[in-house]
This record gives sequence, C-alpha cells and structure tokens, in this order.
Amino acid sequence: MNPDHRELGTKLELFFFDTMSPGSCFFFPKGAKIYNNLIDFLRICYKHENYEEIITPNIFNKDLWKISGHWDKYKENMFLIEKDDQDKEDNSIEFSLKPMNCPSHCIIFKKMNVSYRNLPMRLADFGVLHRNELSGALGGLTRVRRFQQDDGHIFCTLDQVENEIENYLSFLTKVYNHFNFEFNVELSTRPDKFIGELENWNRAEKILENKIKIFENWKVNKGDGAFYGPKIDVKIKDSLKREHQLGTIQLDFNLPTRFGLKYTSENEQLVTPVLIHRAIFGSVERFIAILLEHTNGKLPFWLSPRQICIVPVANIFLDYANEILNKFSIYDIEIDSSNNTLNKKIRNAQKMKFNYIFVVGEQEKENKTINIRDYKKNILGSKTIDETLLILNNDYNKKNIYI
Repeated sequence: MNPDHRELGTKLELFFFDTMSPGSCFFFPKGAKIYNNLIDFLRICYKHENYEEIITPNIFNKDLWKISGHWDKYKENMFLIEKDDQDKEDNSIEFSLKPMNCPSHCIIFKKMNVSYRNLPMRLADFGVLHRNELSGALGGLTRVRRFQQDDGHIFCTLDQVENEIENYLSFLTKVYNHFNFEFNVELSTRPDKFIGELENWNRAEKILENKIKIFENWKVNKGDGAFYGPKIDVKIKDSLKREHQLGTIQLDFNLPTRFGLKYTSENEQLVTPVLIHRAIFGSVERFIAILLEHTNGKLPFWLSPRQICIVPVANIFLDYANEILNKFSIYDIEIDSSNNTLNKKIRNAQKMKFNYIFVVGEQEKENKTINIRDYKKNILGSKTIDETLLILNNDYNKKNIYI
C-alpha cells in the first residue's frame, strides 16, 4: 500500500504544515520545484490550447461579491478584512481575500473592447486563493485554506459553447492520460439554492449532457451544481482505485449578465457572452497529493526535484563526479560524497526517489563514461556522455505532451 502523501512530504523533504498558519502549506525547495514544474507544464499546454495568462488582485471589496452572488452564497467561506480608520470615506467597508477568480476575470473582460472576432477568449490565472475551511475539514494537501488553481475562464458566443466543451474534454483527457490516471465524469445539476433564470439552467444542463456522452461511464449527480450553473465534475482514480475530484467544467449564463458583460457582434449589436469555468488539476496542492500517492513519490523525470544522484565508488573519484555534475548541471543533480558503502549510497538514492543513479569509478573515469541505473532499478549499463544526454533529453521532453 502506498503511503499517505503527508508521510512522503516529510520523508522526501517536500513540504510541511505548521500551527502558525493552519491549513496553509510550507513547501521546501524540493517541493516548490514540483509545484512550479506542474505550473510550467500547464503553461506549455496553454500555448497550444490558445490560453492567455492574466494576473488579478488578492483582495476585493465586498461589492464585487455582491454583484457575483458570492456574498450571499459563500460569505462564510471567505476570509473577511475590515478596513482601518485611515479610510475616511467609510471605515466599515469589508474586504475579503479572494476564494475564486471568476468575478475578477469578469472585470478584466468588461475593461476590454471585445469583438466577436476576439472570441472565444480563454483566460488562465494561477493566482493564490484563500477559503475559510473548517479546521475539522482540513486534510494535508487535499483540503487546504491557501491554494492555487489551474484556473481558466472562457468567454464565448452561444454557438461556440459546444466546441469549447469538446476542446476542454479532449485537453483534460490528454493530460490525465499523460499522468496515467483513469477517471470518471459526473453531470452535476441545478442545486436548490441557485441564481439566474430556469430557462438558462435547462439549456446549460442539456448542452453538458450532450457532451458528457462521449464518455462511456458517466452519471448524474443531481443537485450538486454550482449556484450559478451546472457542471461536469471529473474524478480520477489513484493506484488504489480511490476516487478524487480534480477537474471541472461549469457552464455559466449568470455571471456575464450580473456583470453586464457585452461583446460586439458581426452586425454591430451588443451581445452577452457565455462564461465557461474550467480546471484540470483543480488545485495544484491537491494534484500533488494525489500524484505522490499514486506514484509512491516516483515522479516523472521532468517533474522530479531529484533527477540525478551521482554515486562515486570511492571519494577518490569525486573529481570525476564533479566533472559529470558540471556537464549535467541543467538538471537537478547531486553527488553523494558520504563515506557510506556503494550499496548504501545506491539504496539511499533509491529511497529518496532519484530518477537516475550515476555510478562512477575507475573504469568510468578512464573511459569517460557513466554507469546508469533508473528509479525502476533497471541497470542501463555504461553510457558515454552524449548517450546519457540523449537519454535524459528524451525523458525530459515528455513534459511537452504536444510533441
């Protein structure tokens, strides 16, 4: 049985939690590399999927949440901030840390002079979010108070909605397959407390139902939609066949109306766009937790914070080990210069989940070669510097799923 991600986080020196900030994770340098590598992976994907990245503030006036409807429906889950006495206009105005990005993306859309030629407009945001989760609901990286989503919002015409949903489902499938995740999909329909017109809800649910049918195994999760629109929720299965919700796509006719969003149509009319909320990782934190447990910490080479460990047979070969380190310095590479035996050095590297172990001794130094083992304990044997570079480059390029 694979260990809990919190155990792996401690063992591999990736992250920890502290009572000084409950529900918010501290990432060590190695953990931060995983975090940033995942975001870089998505940025590569976004270039191919024609998303544009934006940056939005963390603190907003409560008026924003009143417009969006979150003040009535979600206020108890926000971290509220009261303005100090220096604000002479109104020192009682409440602000909050943002729990989601969609209202701020509506503000950006409204500030732009959007034509039908600009649609679909796909916006991506990795901004920090805060949600005031109950302490009893917190659980490692899977339920936190501070997190980052791979958040995206698509503004489009009604005629473009079906194609955008198809593109998203194709994108999501490609990403999950890349990480060897199986997944199921659910159609979450109108909850008891909702905003907007019933006619728009029925239309949105019908569109999503038509598109979810491309998957063999899907079901209806009645009443579990967001208060502003129905959604397709995606639940992945880890190596133990446990289900975790990650990705989502939500169809929203309400926020564009509430924010008065318009684009100029081909016949010069002002038309309200449709808003699609979407995410694939869900949150970077949760994705890391599930991926660590799914792989038992043995991450793909391009994602790993410990890519190469150089193991000199004896310390007299440290000079050659350093020569190798310099040649492969673009990767996360370390030398085990301890006085441990060769076998113990190799075991330690395996325990710390290094992708490759480079063993160097007298023969390797003389021949300018490297004896390579991978994290699956396969012995790849003696390779030249150029052969090794080719192996690593091919492995690293798996970061780009469009090659």
